[in-house]
Amino acid sequence: MWAGALLFPPLGLVLLWMRRTRVVFKIVGSLAIAVLGIAHLFLVYGMRMELSGQGMPSFFTFRSKESHYDRLEESRKRQATPVSDAAPVTTPSPAAAPANTPATTPAATGYWTDFRGPGRKGHYDEMPILTRWPSQGLPRLWRQPAGEGYASFVVAGGLAYTIEQRRGREVVAAYHVESGREAWTDGWEAKFSESMGGDGPRTTPVWHDGRIYALGAEGEFRCLDARTGKLHWRRNILTENGAANIQWGVSSSPLVVDEKVVVMPGGPNGKSVTAYHRLTGEPVWSALDDKAAYTSPMVVTLGGRRQLLLVSAQRAMGLTVEKGELLWDYPWVTEYGVNASQPIVAGPNRFFISAGYDHGAALVEITPQGNRFAVRTVWSNNRMKNRFNSAVLYEGHVYGLDEGILACMNLETGDLKWKGGRYGYGQLLRASGHLVVLTETGDAVLVRPTPEKHDELARFSALEGRTWNHPAIDGGRLLVRNAAEMACYRIGR
Repeated sequence: MWAGALLFPPLGLVLLWMRRTRVVFKIVGSLAIAVLGIAHLFLVYGMRMELSGQGMPSFFTFRSKESHYDRLEESRKRQATPVSDAAPVTTPSPAAAPANTPATTPAATGYWTDFRGPGRKGHYDEMPILTRWPSQGLPRLWRQPAGEGYASFVVAGGLAYTIEQRRGREVVAAYHVESGREAWTDGWEAKFSESMGGDGPRTTPVWHDGRIYALGAEGEFRCLDARTGKLHWRRNILTENGAANIQWGVSSSPLVVDEKVVVMPGGPNGKSVTAYHRLTGEPVWSALDDKAAYTSPMVVTLGGRRQLLLVSAQRAMGLTVEKGELLWDYPWVTEYGVNASQPIVAGPNRFFISAGYDHGAALVEITPQGNRFAVRTVWSNNRMKNRFNSAVLYEGHVYGLDEGILACMNLETGDLKWKGGRYGYGQLLRASGHLVVLTETGDAVLVRPTPEKHDELARFSALEGRTWNHPAIDGGRLLVRNAAEMACYRIGR
């Protein structure tokens, strides 16, 4: 019996219950064989466990990292074979485009060139999207393996850009939007590894004026030619600013504004926020002593002044674009320093901010007062807790994932209108008066946002596995990825 259990635990379990012995011994033996069976899954069959955004074991896979990298490398090797770029990298599936879909489609327009789209707001307004999805899901253009990490895509000139972990290297990669075929890569030796979140880079690259600005999880910062991948300049924002990496790695996407590119290394002695010249990489200014958080800087107009809106591990703040001078600040301290949700500009002089770990949300108002600003809390509560998911604003209401559950909140009052839809720690965008939600389990979901009720219209499986990456939409193409695979679907009308 025990020999059978060692070789194949279910066999041992059958043999145990066939024996003539007391039930109590069978129960104890069954528990022992169950433990042995779990050990088999991990040690013999290579099962791995991943944590959900709540920190609980939720995702199990039999895909080893080595086999995953082998599959990824084989995929890219096949792509290197000279073929027409219009040919997809995967065979058609039930979710592929129908037969009457044109063989060629317009190239991506370059609308989604920044993290979470224009203004970093998570809004797609370029063209109408499909608001009635086929029962089998949106038409799929391609789907293929991806390197590890939590970056999203930006798109310009028919190419989609992201950053991935490939074995011991961080790799910036450009893909043809219509086919998924790899156009170029640029990589360097680096591997950020963290037991809860996993391996790989976290920041989404930025496209600006024919250049890609990419930032790795250990501070490597590169400016590359967007068409060829040629290196223009490089820095390491942690080492040169005397900054220690934060617990879950550098996660803040660079911000290009005027002739500068702004990053948040979190260094001491006035080097928490740093601006480099976008063409040369030379330092322009640095400011503050705050520890870095996981949000990305934004350029906004509040209180009648164009400024940088940033969130560190301790506070939200406004800085001048020209020199990084502090205009105002608002205390915002979250457990573990996890400020990871993007603020939302909510009016001429107001912004919405949220954080998870039982922190909550607030509507903040800033008023000009001389050369600085006075700051006050309009309201605050714990009814919207965006952990590392960012909300969107639509018709006076905030829609976001409150610790994994979709919620609707009145912006003016902070009143919770409803909660519904357990989508986990995924991400969402606003498009054509609807919400496009990418759930933590990889489903794409269409929701009609109304303050009356949660109204889910459609859903299909877009990816497999834990999905924390932001979706992107450009030229009517929905681009999604996680730490295992990436895919592109036609969502435009």
